[in-house]
Amino acid sequence: MPEESQEYDATAHVLSPSHEKLTDDEVEKLLKNYNVEYAKLPKISITDPAIDNLEVKLGDVVKITRPSATSGTTVYYRMVIEQ
Repeated sequence: MPEESQEYDATAHVLSPSHEKLTDDEVEKLLKNYNVEYAKLPKISITDPAIDNLEVKLGDVVKITRPSATSGTTVYYRMVIEQ
């Protein structure tokens, strides 16, 4: 009996936060506003299922927007790395 392949879209899950790729201008503003170095941004793996649907490459920055019970919405930024 052949094995069935199942694909799972992690981004469709109700608990999965919104992910979006930032433009170069948005990254520049982010670094300036938070006075942070590009290399010191938190990381996200390019193989992370949450960014499969985004057309990202190594070094891109992803904005993650999560609902929060205490503050309404929280925003996180991650730089895409290989592993």
